[in-house]
Amino acid sequence: MSRQISKKDTESSASPGKRLVKGLNYAFLAFWGLVVLFPFYWMVLTSVKGYGAYNSEYIPKLYTLAPTLENYREAFTAVPLARYFLNTVLFTIATTLLMLAVTVLAAYAFARLSFRGRNLVFVLFLSLMMIPNELVVITNYVTITNLDLRNTFTGLILPSVTSVFYIYLLKENFEQVPDQLYYAAKVDGTSDLKYLWKVMIPLCRPTIVTITILKAIECWNSYIWPRLATDDQNYFLVSVGIQAIRESGFGRENIPAMMAAVVVISLPLILLFLIFRKMIMEGVSRGGTKG
Repeated sequence: MSRQISKKDTESSASPGKRLVKGLNYAFLAFWGLVVLFPFYWMVLTSVKGYGAYNSEYIPKLYTLAPTLENYREAFTAVPLARYFLNTVLFTIATTLLMLAVTVLAAYAFARLSFRGRNLVFVLFLSLMMIPNELVVITNYVTITNLDLRNTFTGLILPSVTSVFYIYLLKENFEQVPDQLYYAAKVDGTSDLKYLWKVMIPLCRPTIVTITILKAIECWNSYIWPRLATDDQNYFLVSVGIQAIRESGFGRENIPAMMAAVVVISLPLILLFLIFRKMIMEGVSRGGTKG
């Protein structure tokens, strides 16, 4: 009895300290959440402020009593933002689908197919991650220029259809599938492509969806390569287009309209992450765990 009482007394005496630590943790997380989300709030707030109201604020206000959507209309009419948006959608979809096909087939080959020098080839393949991106960009630029593919969607898409990291991530996930399933499928006369389509892809769907979403985000935010590969406005992506808007003077003069344009191009990625955030976390954790 005395032992039980002493144990309860110990727990009760320790609980206030635990509650304090827990409260401090939540307070820190709440504060850090506000710090992270404040730029987004300021961006949206500025986009709904009138041009005159924004310029008349000597001290920036954290609210507005007269919100307006005029800045969004001006962002689409004063600059070809709709064209930039459509170009980015086409570039993102095409690049992501091609990358997904290359990644799935390459990861399956390294994970399940047996061929001479497989491990050596994979190690050499991983060593490509050590090459600075700047060197790859220069090489790709020279190649695309020599092939006369600048200012084309082909030139924009081709250098981005593969990723060593995504192949490695998916290969690790494929290797978690028991070998007995593969041997049983081969006994039944199932081809490798059919086994990949019917078994491997459904079992590893969270990782594949994660790779797809991360690649789509990467393509949407891509700036350096599209900036080099094209100087024709007909092929500008939103990242290059926003920079061109700022350099043209419109973005520097009309800050609310510029913020409205940024909100428009940021909204698809925010919604994409919010919808698939659980699957992204699950796919990354499964891809990084073996056994």
